[in-house]
Amino acid sequence: MKIKILTSGSKANSTLIISNETKVLIDVGATSQYIINELQKENISPNEINAIVITHTHSDHIKGLKSFIKKTKAFVYVSEPLVEEIIKLVPVSQIKLIDKTFFIDNLEFNLIKLSHDVDCYGMLIKENKKEVVYITDTGYINKKYIELLNNKDLYIIESNYNEEMLRNGPYPYMLQQRIRSSYGHLSNSDTVDFLNKVIGPKTKLIFLAHISENNNTYDLAYKEVTSGVKFNKKKIIVTHQLEACEMVEI
Repeated sequence: MKIKILTSGSKANSTLIISNETKVLIDVGATSQYIINELQKENISPNEINAIVITHTHSDHIKGLKSFIKKTKAFVYVSEPLVEEIIKLVPVSQIKLIDKTFFIDNLEFNLIKLSHDVDCYGMLIKENKKEVVYITDTGYINKKYIELLNNKDLYIIESNYNEEMLRNGPYPYMLQQRIRSSYGHLSNSDTVDFLNKVIGPKTKLIFLAHISENNNTYDLAYKEVTSGVKFNKKKIIVTHQLEACEMVEI
């Protein structure tokens, strides 16, 4: 399985998953042209994308979907609570409803219900014995998922804000409360707590995702997580807004 995070942050999110001949996008939160340009760098055309999986309907996850879907025959996989919004952007014939577990060719997806201010899902993605955890946009991770998410090959996990920057930053108090609530986002320290519960001998890489441009910095997220997590610092990678990461393979 190959993974390339095309963009991750407060304004745009999209990740490419490749398995054999299957190519899947998780979210299309940047402009269609940005996504196409990043795919072309890997010699992939929009028509080669087999499926698009949507985590939730905030703009930073679906911004480019309406335009991109016109350039591909890919099916858009959405859970039932998201259909009402997605149907405004995608032809009904290209929508597939998904439940807790579904397959896209040889890739198995297990949905993880997250805690956000809209219906939102993370996922565990499996190909044979290779497993990837993808979680952004959640105020907390329910402890019932810890066993399911334990000791996976790769984690793409939100590390959204630093508590002090949020407290002393430009956001009004009500918005600060929303971000730090159980329906908001994971702080750097929340991410440390989660990773220390789940990483194991099988774990190869960790990507820190969805970093706030106002309440965090790339350096601060990296420093806090690497100092708190018992893991090889060189294997913890910070994702960037509108700047793709290198393709990795597990």
